[in-house]
Amino acid sequence: MDDITREPTTIRAEDINPRYNWGRALPALGTMGVDFEERVDYRRLHRYRLGRITAALEKSELGALVVFDVNNIRYLTSTKIGEWERDKLCRWALLTRTSADPILWDFGSAAVHHRLYAPWLKPENCKAGLIGMRGTVNPAFGLMQRFAKEIAALIRDAGVANMPVGVDIIEPPMLFELQKAGLKIADGQQVMLEAREVKNVDEIALLNRAAAMVDGAYHLINEELKPGIRENDIVAKVNEFLYTHGSDDVEAVNAISGERCNPHPHNFTDRMVRPGDQAFFDILHSFMGYRTCYYRTFNVGRATSVQHDAYKTCREWLDNAIALIKPGVTTDKVCSVWPKAQDFGFPDEMLAFGLQFGHGLGLALHERPIISRVVSLEHPTEIKEGMVFALETYCPAKDGYSAARIEEEVVVTDKGCRVITLFPAEELPIANRY
Repeated sequence: MDDITREPTTIRAEDINPRYNWGRALPALGTMGVDFEERVDYRRLHRYRLGRITAALEKSELGALVVFDVNNIRYLTSTKIGEWERDKLCRWALLTRTSADPILWDFGSAAVHHRLYAPWLKPENCKAGLIGMRGTVNPAFGLMQRFAKEIAALIRDAGVANMPVGVDIIEPPMLFELQKAGLKIADGQQVMLEAREVKNVDEIALLNRAAAMVDGAYHLINEELKPGIRENDIVAKVNEFLYTHGSDDVEAVNAISGERCNPHPHNFTDRMVRPGDQAFFDILHSFMGYRTCYYRTFNVGRATSVQHDAYKTCREWLDNAIALIKPGVTTDKVCSVWPKAQDFGFPDEMLAFGLQFGHGLGLALHERPIISRVVSLEHPTEIKEGMVFALETYCPAKDGYSAARIEEEVVVTDKGCRVITLFPAEELPIANRY
């Protein structure tokens, strides 16, 4: 592996500004690589993501980006060392506007592993690093100062030390050390989010594959949802199903049933499901880093008229939003077809935030665009071809405790959008009907 040929990073125009052939069906890929058809091209994916960041950096006032967010690190370097590192702030990467080659500081021997198995990165750019691990290594020990000086020296060598340096998330002592090293620190998160908002063909394929896995999980729920099973039992079965089928992270499975449906608690318990319960679920997982947010509502055995009515209304609110999705439409138009908070039992929009909601999907659960009456009416943003996002609605039932929750993920095409969450939801599903 030491003799492997490493080609210099070349960013191609077609990688930065791709056009998908929307006349074709979106692929529902297997997990294997094959020689007889094109599937995900991971090196094309790396070039695309790096090209998007490079272009966004050039448009900004920043001279460099230092990223600690694991989603940004993966987008920039195409590396991942495990879900355990998501909240540790133990890895970081640097990209300057004068170089297309990112520099990565990783956790111990992971840097050695990258030198062997990540030929798209220069071996000398795969470094071992340790700063604070969220304060467990005391800043007084000097590691933050050491690496801040190293980062500053690299930025000076790149000729951009007179420009602001963007950071995304960072431990305050490390921020202070970067400033002491002479760097002017600015917000780099917005530049990263701008880069990540439009997906290429490979990202769309991975998002579609992740959604297809949840299609199967909902078929499992439809079979298993019966009196006597508990919310946490469903969560366990869905975790097993997804990991068996290749998920690299089941971020959460929200399971809410019966009287827990209103107000929405966004979690699960050991509540036992009973006949006639309305129950809704949100399955959040990732395949190759690309995430889902995918709600479905069921009734157990039977449903009342008010439960049917809540579901029908929830579906109408969702369909009204989906009908508007196309390039050039702004987010205020989409959320304007959703009810005001007071119309479904909440005193203000902030308390109802996330119930009538849209959000981008990618390596993170929440990317651009964000669609909500809290922000979009006064600060509309444009929907673009290649965006992938989820739209979710919620309607409480008139019985005072039941509620319906539905969510669809859509890919924005040149003329409209395509729904990629395909478990049937046009009418209220009745699991194990009596």
